[in-house]
Amino acid sequence: MNSPTRRTFLTTTGALSLAPAASLFANTAVKDGLIDAHVHVWPADRERYPTADSFIGKKIEPAVFDPAILSAHQQGTGVTRTVLIQMSFYQYDNSYMLDVIAADPDRYRGVAIVDENVAAVGARMKELRENGVRGFRLYAFPDRTKDWAGSAGINEMWKVGGEAGLAMCCLTDPASLPAIKGMCEKYPETSVVIDHFARIGANGTVDPAELAQLLALATFKNVYVKTSAFYALGKKKPPYTDLAPMIRQLRDAYGSGRLMWASDCPYQVQGEHTYAASVGLVQDKIDFLSAEEKNDLMKNTAEKVFFS
Repeated sequence: MNSPTRRTFLTTTGALSLAPAASLFANTAVKDGLIDAHVHVWPADRERYPTADSFIGKKIEPAVFDPAILSAHQQGTGVTRTVLIQMSFYQYDNSYMLDVIAADPDRYRGVAIVDENVAAVGARMKELRENGVRGFRLYAFPDRTKDWAGSAGINEMWKVGGEAGLAMCCLTDPASLPAIKGMCEKYPETSVVIDHFARIGANGTVDPAELAQLLALATFKNVYVKTSAFYALGKKKPPYTDLAPMIRQLRDAYGSGRLMWASDCPYQVQGEHTYAASVGLVQDKIDFLSAEEKNDLMKNTAEKVFFS
C-alpha cells in the first residue's frame, strides 16, 4: 500500500487524530520530558490503513488507540515523547506509524517490522531510518530463532543494524535468550533491546534461572532491557512493587544507562491498570534508584537508542 503524503493525510483525517493537542504539554517542552519507549497505535480508519490479510475479520481491541487517546493518558505524567512499535495486525505495512512520525517528528520515533526474506532488506532498513525508524521488531521465539543462524535475511538485518545504528528489538521469552546471545556474539556492535523483561514473570512469579539468563546478556555492551508491561508480569496488580527486586537486579547488572521504562500501551490502560501507575512504579515506588538513575530509565536510555 502506498503511504499518503503528509499533507494529504492531515487534510483528510485531521491533525488532532495524529498529534496531541499542544495544551496538554503547555508546561513541558517536548525534548525535556520523559520518554515512553513502547507504545502501539492504530486509527479507526480501516480503509486507508487496512490490516494484513491474516488479520482480516479478527476483532481488534480496543477498536482505536491513536495519538490523541495516548496523549490524554500521558497528560500530567511528564511523558512527552514516545517510541511507536509497529502493530502486528499491519504486519509489514508500516504506513500508519510512519505518518504519525511525519506529523510530529520531535515527539515520535518508530520500531518497524520488515520481511527479512525479501531482497535488499538492509536497504529497506536504511530507507526507513530516514523516516524516523530507529529499530526493528523481531519475534524472537523458538519457532523462529531456530532458523536465525542460517537465515541470510536475519543476518543482514543484524549486520546493517550495527552499521546504521538501528536496534534489533526482540519480543522474546526466556527460551530464546540463548539464540539472542548467539547473535550478540556474532554482531557485538549491534544494539539489542529486550522487550518487557523477556516476559519473565508472565506466569505470576519470577524464575531465578530465567532471570539469570537475562542478567548474563549484560556482558554485551549494546544490550538494553525494557522495564515494561507491568500489567502482564508478576502479580499483575498496581502498584507493581513485586517487580522491584527484578528491576534492582537488572540495574545492578546493566546499570541504569541500559534500562528503559515503557508502558506497552494500550494494554497498560485496561481495567484497573493506568498509565500513571506504570510511571509511578519507577518514579515514586522504588527507593533504591537515585534521581539520576530514574532519569536514565525514564528518559536518557531511550533517548540514546531511539532519538539520536
